[in-house]
Amino acid sequence: MKRGRGAIGSYDDAFFSKKIFPRRFPSRFQLITRPDIKIFLPPIGGLTIYIWGDPDTIPDEDIELTCRVHDECNGSDVFGSDICTCRPYLTHAIEECIKTAQRGGCGLVIYFRKEGRSLGEVTKYLVYNTRKRQEGGDSAENYFSCTEQVAGVQDTRFQALMPDPLHFLGVTKIHNFISMSDMKYNAIVNTGIEIVNRVEIPQELVPLDAQVEITAKVFHGYNAGKTYQGIDTNEMKKTVGREYGYDKPENDNKRKNIVE
Repeated sequence: MKRGRGAIGSYDDAFFSKKIFPRRFPSRFQLITRPDIKIFLPPIGGLTIYIWGDPDTIPDEDIELTCRVHDECNGSDVFGSDICTCRPYLTHAIEECIKTAQRGGCGLVIYFRKEGRSLGEVTKYLVYNTRKRQEGGDSAENYFSCTEQVAGVQDTRFQALMPDPLHFLGVTKIHNFISMSDMKYNAIVNTGIEIVNRVEIPQELVPLDAQVEITAKVFHGYNAGKTYQGIDTNEMKKTVGREYGYDKPENDNKRKNIVE
């Protein structure tokens, strides 16, 4: 079995294990000690549920429920990276949850430990590095292909299992779903939970460098809502990320946008 096929070539299991082991910490020691294991389960580390308002109202379909299912993004959520929309979208969801609670409803954020689409933090930063250093720089057109080049897959989050905490809480109807993800939406409604409104992130909250992410995701199926209509192939091709200009004088190293 081959792993890691992409721009950096392909490696057999033994070579892959020895290279990745120092970056996966001792908790992944089986990569070296158990060569018979051929399946690597993604590092999903549980979840935390945050509730604003009265939890007893969650099963009541007549009482407004605002919800976001958020997957951990340490670089953005904690350190404020502007390459993605994770932190501003989470912040917006918390604000909407608080407003809902103040109206007598309930707000709910489920925070999953699915760092880097469950590929792990190290892999995610390798993807970021590839995006920024590829020929032509970061672009919406190559957004998903960079992940495949590094990890071999685009996503390992198993969204089919994601709605379980919602059912545990007794959720049968979400009035405001603060997410544009088609995968999360489909996983939830396929288990019988009704979603009334899908709320996209306000455009003014999207960082300049994250225009690459939002454009690529909407083009490939994320809910555009009223805010992100009209994203087509031409928009994909012209949406690029910040140029760092390592070889340029500091005064010439300006932000380039990004969407013209």
